Amino acid sequence: MEVQIAIAKIGKYATSASGDTAEVIERPNGGMSVVLADGQSSGKGAKWVSSLIVRKVIQFLADGVRDGAAARAASDALFTERGGKVSATLNILSADLQSRTLVITRNNPAPVILSYGQHIKYLDDESGRVGLRRDTRPMITEVPLDVGLTVVAYTDGLVHAGSSFGESMDVGISLQAKLDAENPSSQGIADALVGHALKLDRNRPCDDISVVVLRVTSTGNDLIRRLNVQLPVNSLGK
Repeated sequence: MEVQIAIAKIGKYATSASGDTAEVIERPNGGMSVVLADGQSSGKGAKWVSSLIVRKVIQFLADGVRDGAAARAASDALFTERGGKVSATLNILSADLQSRTLVITRNNPAPVILSYGQHIKYLDDESGRVGLRRDTRPMITEVPLDVGLTVVAYTDGLVHAGSSFGESMDVGISLQAKLDAENPSSQGIADALVGHALKLDRNRPCDDISVVVLRVTSTGNDLIRRLNVQLPVNSLGK
């Protein structure tokens, strides 16, 4: 069994910096976590906010703090820094090898989508952004790390794609179509979703777009851990 994590992201058209930040960290007791934040507004100010949230979460996770507590502490840090006037969305996906579960932590109005074979499930219970008030609590879901599980988290730029042209994107349908057509990798799914959004936006994204995909597959013939990063030079800083 192998856990695959992939990220695909692109900044808002004609904006100097993306307001989205995504990072991957090894968990101290085994496993991996990916943290995704989207700062309020866009540009450098939003980047500062999302970077602050992600740095705080990673710091707490590295110290062995539970995901939900890390999310609350990061929210409190932003509230203290900006007095509740600035917010961000936050998602944490953690493959915990101790419990052999996936822990999904969500402070984001946009849902997290789970796929089990032909079944799509939306984690869409009401969930507030971080930074607006003290002790903001995330929605937390824990599911087994079973082969065939696919999880997608994303920032709102994905669902807003095409809105300027009277079109819209159904992320769940797009995900299911990709899964039905082939047995894609996590990166293949992330790239396909961002690629679809770009087409709807006529290759000029109306907002920052970030997609995180985690898949549990039956592949994996060795015990080597691998991380591959691709950074287009003309997107430095985004």
